[in-house]
Amino acid sequence: MTYATVMVCLALDQPNDSRLQVAGELAERFEATVVGVAAAQFAPPLYFADGAAAQRLIDQEQASVKRCLADLEAEFHAATKTRGACAEWRCAMDFPARFVLAQARCADIIVSGGRSPAISDAFSLASPKDLVMQAGRPLLVVPDRTNWLDLRSALVAWKDTPEARRAVIDALPMLRKAKDVAIVEIPEASDDRTAVMAHVSDVAAWLARHGVTATARVPEAAGNETAAAQLERVAVDVGAGLIVAGAYGHSRFRELILGGVTEYLLTQSARCVLLSH
Repeated sequence: MTYATVMVCLALDQPNDSRLQVAGELAERFEATVVGVAAAQFAPPLYFADGAAAQRLIDQEQASVKRCLADLEAEFHAATKTRGACAEWRCAMDFPARFVLAQARCADIIVSGGRSPAISDAFSLASPKDLVMQAGRPLLVVPDRTNWLDLRSALVAWKDTPEARRAVIDALPMLRKAKDVAIVEIPEASDDRTAVMAHVSDVAAWLARHGVTATARVPEAAGNETAAAQLERVAVDVGAGLIVAGAYGHSRFRELILGGVTEYLLTQSARCVLLSH
């Protein structure tokens, strides 16, 4: 398994340097085609106008969106021209999430930015939360201050769920290139620690059969510390440059309201995160 097509999702009014850098690096590592995608839609004003004035406003705003998309295309080509990979650009006057989700059919992995605002503008931004839930492809979330994909150490945040199993398979090409891989499960209060260790040991053995040497870890209970906080502590301890995890193993509503590991991974800004659902 490899990545033959890397798709990078660019956004209006957000920094795109980090995601372009990582997408280009992935394309080089795996000799893949890199596809840049962007979309935006004219946001109608909250006040009403009619006749020629309304049409003039619509024309001006649509022209502004087209200029922004042209700027993103130029940024994409400037970032990929020295990569030696085949590059392709796709854009549209459309809702970003709808357009990116449709184009995802041609990709093996989607690269997106992280730390989306609490309230996303559906006219100009494809939220990573929507992409990971609906794309049917793994999503690599790249923090804005990251300028390379650090595979010296990778951490697999394990939970015995279909989402986590899918994430490990989706991450195999990167895990094969990682120097150190740790499989970590954060046990819940009612869990049998021996059984939890058996889970992560099984995953480490499965990875070994795929050419990945990994160690199994189950942290000691940490009082009232959240699973996300415990995971962050382990990530710092192993120097993880990449975290691999299943997205929304619990219901998305529960994580959005109560918080959870997926919400933490989508908003932390220290390292790249590969998420699958």
